[in-house]
Amino acid sequence: MTIQSQSRRGWRRLLATVAAMVMAMAGATAVTPPAAQAATVDTSAWYVLVNRHSGKALDVYNLATHDGAPIVQWPRNDGNWQQWQFVSSGSGYYRLKSRHSGKVLDIFERSTAGGAQVVQWTDLNGYNQQFRLADSDGGHVRLINRNSGKALEVWEWSTADGARISQWDDLNGANQQWQLVKLGSGGGTGGGDGSGPWPSDTGSVHQTTTRNTGSFFDGGMKRYYGIGDGGQGESQDPMFVVPNGGTIQNVIIDAPAGDGIHCEGSCTIRNVWWNDVGEDAATFKSSSSSATYLVDGGGAKSGSDKVFQHNGAGTVTIKNFQVHSSGKLYRACGNCSTSYQRHVVMDGVTARTTKVLAGINTNWGDTARFSRITVYGSAVICEKYRGVPKGSEPVKIGEGADGVNCLYSSSDITYR
Repeated sequence: MTIQSQSRRGWRRLLATVAAMVMAMAGATAVTPPAAQAATVDTSAWYVLVNRHSGKALDVYNLATHDGAPIVQWPRNDGNWQQWQFVSSGSGYYRLKSRHSGKVLDIFERSTAGGAQVVQWTDLNGYNQQFRLADSDGGHVRLINRNSGKALEVWEWSTADGARISQWDDLNGANQQWQLVKLGSGGGTGGGDGSGPWPSDTGSVHQTTTRNTGSFFDGGMKRYYGIGDGGQGESQDPMFVVPNGGTIQNVIIDAPAGDGIHCEGSCTIRNVWWNDVGEDAATFKSSSSSATYLVDGGGAKSGSDKVFQHNGAGTVTIKNFQVHSSGKLYRACGNCSTSYQRHVVMDGVTARTTKVLAGINTNWGDTARFSRITVYGSAVICEKYRGVPKGSEPVKIGEGADGVNCLYSSSDITYR
């Protein structure tokens, strides 16, 4: 990493000094909110850290899970990659653990230089992974690294999406100040449990024709709506079509939303929220047995019939997801024009007022695996059907774990 010139360092210090003077002058004529109490940080909770200067959140870039992945700022969406837990190292220092990866903030290669890159790394409890919280005004804190004594900051006062996070001398600049937004209970080793808060939109988009997402689409947590009638009518157009290998993320879908999302092949649906499921939230359509569809984070409400429809082949993985007031969370098609073997994996799913988590066809060799499932009230975990040719109705033949098709144990399910 190239360290900036002496003149740029001086310019940065001048900016910070001017900013501090402006805030001090403002404080002389206005009531200042109480300072954050750094000593009272809740080590059982998850936090989103919002930068005072940019208004953006501390984020694991590109949802990475590997050591050395850069830490950046990004518009707040409350995804697991923006959630951090304070893990005590003693003596008033903490490691910040990512809910998404289970790794912690780390000053790369134990650097003490100004401008050194901040990454995520396996938790080694090193001094370069430990931070103390220093109070600033307006309910903000600074994060001071134990190894370098420098403060975590948004580099060069950037307001851009993806701007890197670095360390610099503690100047108490607004780009070094962070608001700690508490989201709820923590625990575990990352990955979430599908029980986080429901997000608010950042704006709305009235969309009356299907959008092809291409290889990557980030909706910026805007609310998209406008196709169909919001009901269960068959053959409605989808809001989004994701081509093979594509990703859609950070989207809120609201009624009317037609047939939601169509995955034409392997796809990733990340941090997508359905305020009201119409015909279906998403349909998985590839004919390849090796197709993989990932639903990571997000949630769905009011899927009166089903939420995810698996018409094609391959494996659907649903993790860190919450479902409310719905019929089935997942259904492997029991009477499509082509019969496939289909598989679903659910991990970290929370269900409220939902009748069934998965419906599969045992005569075609379908499987459903479950772990870290939380059910509020009651729900059938796994329903078994006998699949039939198109034009007929599949027949329910049982429910519950069997070690062959419906794979889970009592320890995988928590009832509340």
